[in-house]
Amino acid sequence: MSGFLTPDVLYKEFVDIGEKKASMSAARLLLLGLLAGAYIGFAAHLATTVATGGFEWYGAKKFLTGAVFSFGLMLVIIPGSELWTGNNLMVISLFEKKITFAGMMRNWFYVYIGNFAGSVLVAVIIAWGSGLLDGVVGATAIKIAMAKVTVTPENLDHNVAFFFRAVGCNWLVCLAVVMAMAAKDVTGKILAIFFPIMAFVASVFEHSIANMYFLSAGIFAKGFTNAVSLSGISPEHLSVLNWTSIWTDNLITVTLGNFAGGTLFVAVAYWWLQVKED
Repeated sequence: MSGFLTPDVLYKEFVDIGEKKASMSAARLLLLGLLAGAYIGFAAHLATTVATGGFEWYGAKKFLTGAVFSFGLMLVIIPGSELWTGNNLMVISLFEKKITFAGMMRNWFYVYIGNFAGSVLVAVIIAWGSGLLDGVVGATAIKIAMAKVTVTPENLDHNVAFFFRAVGCNWLVCLAVVMAMAAKDVTGKILAIFFPIMAFVASVFEHSIANMYFLSAGIFAKGFTNAVSLSGISPEHLSVLNWTSIWTDNLITVTLGNFAGGTLFVAVAYWWLQVKED
């Protein structure tokens, strides 16, 4: 017996998966979404910790940061929870007319809210409960968050750059979800998840749910004088990092880019290639 599902079988499985997701209650979606947001938050905190310190060889540091971040999707997929970016694959069920557009949007709405709540909850626990952001890790959290709301690549609009980084991100994330579903054992699922997720982080792509944690943690870390001092960023400059700017300067654009990458390049493409009847 094959150790994985072949594409002609695999993508038809997503038709049934989408139906189940569309039929879940709002309370269940919110809780499963909160868990997924928390799992991604734990991974983002670990990535922040690994990114802190004197190891400055750019490529290797990016690889290590991406490698540890990959465990976030492992927690989402293996124990089971609802992640908005992965749920972009519900478009396969929509195109097969097994779910309605309203049913899909209902899932996305509650899961997205749950993901945000879970991400912020973990940021609160780490910042104000554990105090782990009151120091060098907090300084790194501030730098990461500031880069996500202020950096404009040369000769390219900030939102344009982040939109396309987000396209690349969820293209890889949805492929990771697909490959994890194809694997029939936990070891296979872990390997299937590791490489695409490591790749998107090391490539400096943008993930909306991960950013919910990174940006929240940066805002909370601003409350620690020691973290601000170690970041080397003036308190006046930090005023651009706030609960409004994280949406207007990052999350809205990144969410749209994630949607485009996951739906167009994975869900729609493979629906047409593997599910749609000729």
